[in-house]
Order: sequence, then structure tokens, then C-alpha cells
Amino acid sequence: MHSEVVASRSTDPSSPREGATTRTTTGGGRGQSGSPSVDAVSLAIIEQLQEDGRRPYAAIGKAVGLSEAAVRQRVQKLLDQGVMQIVAVTDPLTVGFRRQAMVGIDVEGDVDPVADAVAAMPEAEYVVMTAGSHDLLVEIVCEDDDHLLEVINKRIRALPGVRSTESFVYLKLKKQTYMWGTR
Repeated sequence: MHSEVVASRSTDPSSPREGATTRTTTGGGRGQSGSPSVDAVSLAIIEQLQEDGRRPYAAIGKAVGLSEAAVRQRVQKLLDQGVMQIVAVTDPLTVGFRRQAMVGIDVEGDVDPVADAVAAMPEAEYVVMTAGSHDLLVEIVCEDDDHLLEVINKRIRALPGVRSTESFVYLKLKKQTYMWGTR
């Protein structure tokens, strides 16, 4: 089986969005934070797939000292635990999404309900709670400026608790990688 694996920004392994990416965590059971822990062999498998997401399991097995079947089982376990996703990463421009923006959102009160509501929007590719100038940073991918305006003005700003937004419209993407490896 040949697939592409990248380092993730998506926390929803069932997300159907093209361009969704793979998240890795460190530490076989559950780590201190409650997320799955990953042993050294699984980390090595992840690194192999980050280098080439279509690398055959047999080749990965040779590199990490396991059989093809053992690699297949480990990869499936990593997928089932939500440690990583295997997806096709696209350039949004080539598949009809002409406008991208990072949106800073300032919230009054509890940030969680706003973060959950924004994360449920299909246009939101990346949603993080921050300790910086904004309570949330959200990457939005839209078909055009009208679509972006509708998402920000009619949907995000209409959410209870949203105090203000600041938009950073992307003019040109210079670098986007998912090759941070593992620690």
C-alpha cells in the first residue's frame, strides 16, 4: 500500500478535507497528557513516512528492523490512535481554492466553545488556542474573496463570545512543509 503521510495540523483524523495533514505525538500507551505514547520504532516508521509517504512497508521494515506485516500493523495502530493521518496534500490553488487567510480571533469569556464552533467549519484547516495577541488563530481556505468574507463576517463574527477578528490574507505561499520529524 502506497500512501502519503505528512506531519499534521488537523486533530480530526476523519476530516475529509483535502490538504488535511498528520499529527504526531511522542511517548505505545497513553502519555502524561492523555495522548497516545509512541515508542522509538513507531517514531522511526513515522519519520520514514514523512520522508516519503508512498514508501512501501517492506522498505520501511528493512529500515526499522521489522517485517512488512509488523510495519503494517504499527501503521494501522498509529492511524487508529489518531497519532497520524495518511492523506493527499494539495495546493489549494490547483483545486479551486483561490483565497487563504490566517484569522486572529479575540474572545470574551470561555474560548473553548468558540474554538469548537470554528473547528467545525469546513473552511477552517487549522485552529489553535494561543497565549499571544489573539485567543485563537485560524487558517481559512476559501474559493474566493466573497467566500472568505462570508465565513469571517457572517459565520465567525456571529458566534457568541467573538469580540473581534483580524485577518491576514495570504498573497503568496513561500514555504509549507510537514517535515519536522519526531522527537
